[in-house]
Amino acid sequence: MIEKEIGKRLKERNLTIAIAESCTGGLIAHRITNVPGASRYFEMGIVTYSNRSKEKFLSVSHDTLVTKGAVSEDTARQMAEGIRKVAGVHIGLSVTGIAGPHGGSIEKPLGTVYIALSSQDGVFVRGFLFHGKRIEIKRQTSEEALKLVHDYLTGNL
Repeated sequence: MIEKEIGKRLKERNLTIAIAESCTGGLIAHRITNVPGASRYFEMGIVTYSNRSKEKFLSVSHDTLVTKGAVSEDTARQMAEGIRKVAGVHIGLSVTGIAGPHGGSIEKPLGTVYIALSSQDGVFVRGFLFHGKRIEIKRQTSEEALKLVHDYLTGNL
């Protein structure tokens, strides 16, 4: 399980993490907290589903939400930076996307997802176009988000 490996590496390096989730609705935090001892490195998780909550709790720019949209690289970046700052942790992780079955467009089809990680080394963002039903998109997003954390912790970014 990738979440166990992440936990081990976070503990070894004495690092902490917090997560801002939108399209996954808390699934990533759920996976991380299924690992015994997660309280040593997991500070908090927040589900900011609405644009208003992204602005209020994560300081995502209103202008970004209006011009780029909630599902964008810029929003994911600001969410990751926002949760890192709010929680006072080493690593901020965020996900935003369209899990469906509605909400897609030509520019941003169903399954469009952005995942971002903020750390002292900078902000890393990955974009994806997942396929499947809502739960499958949520699972794929959670897996790729954890892979991003793992890649960061193993120096593979």
